[in-house]
Amino acid sequence: MEIHQLEMLRELGALGSVKAVADTLLVTPSAVSQQLAALQRSVDVPLTRKEGRNLVLTEAGQVLADAGAAVVSAMADARSALGAYHGSPVAPVTLSGFHSAGQALFAPLARLLAGPGQPEVRLSDEDVAQQDFPALTARYDLVLAHRMDHSPRWPVERVAVIPLAHEPLDVALPAGHRLAGQRAVTADDVVGEPWVTSHAGYSPADVLSAVAAVSSRELNIAHRINDYSTVAALVATGSVIGLLPRHTARPVLDPGIVLKPLEGISTRRRIDILARPENLKRRSVMMVCEALQTIMTDLVGG
Repeated sequence: MEIHQLEMLRELGALGSVKAVADTLLVTPSAVSQQLAALQRSVDVPLTRKEGRNLVLTEAGQVLADAGAAVVSAMADARSALGAYHGSPVAPVTLSGFHSAGQALFAPLARLLAGPGQPEVRLSDEDVAQQDFPALTARYDLVLAHRMDHSPRWPVERVAVIPLAHEPLDVALPAGHRLAGQRAVTADDVVGEPWVTSHAGYSPADVLSAVAAVSSRELNIAHRINDYSTVAALVATGSVIGLLPRHTARPVLDPGIVLKPLEGISTRRRIDILARPENLKRRSVMMVCEALQTIMTDLVGG
């Protein structure tokens, strides 16, 4: 049983296919298959099983993968003791963010970390359904992720979680709308309006489904769009209303839009940083985490 075999098993659990593991680890699929087969021969219980086209871990395989994660983390501790890479403040850090987080945080982060002695941050956007965020930690040092309060918690046995914000989704109205002067709105106030909302599996669609359930009325969904800048532009035309995050949507707002709290329904989402535990032992990675916390604190306070 070798550490690299345990690492491949762990990545298989996160990514679901031999090819994805090979792409992540920069090896051939054949090499991954050979190492997984060698690992299987060293134990007397099945570690994987076929599920459609995917290869998934059995319960025993997941137990071994989790144990392997602890081994990998311990090896990271050993490397940290050597100092050079883990202690470097300028080592590259890869960061993935969903779209609204990227719009609100990426530019301030680049400005804050500009100059000598700062980490080199490599940014990517990955707007996925909630259950797919943890798997992104196989490809990025840090992952900005969001989930609704009522949604399943992150798998903390596999990823570390650093909270960033607890953000409401507000109803976005055209400034001239009949409800724009109210302090807040209810489900009954807005359920009959034409809506622009996200695709199923994303936060705005979850909230809007609750609006329909509470009011016992059918929704009038005109558009399904995930990008908040497009949502804001459509709301500003006066033809639809939508849902926008209170803090991270600020870069896309204009005077033609007002945000109103939605009463009687839980609309808060948690914005968190997800990471493999061993990555948080690197100084440059923690510097990026601290910068993100500073920026988010200023954004929420502002």
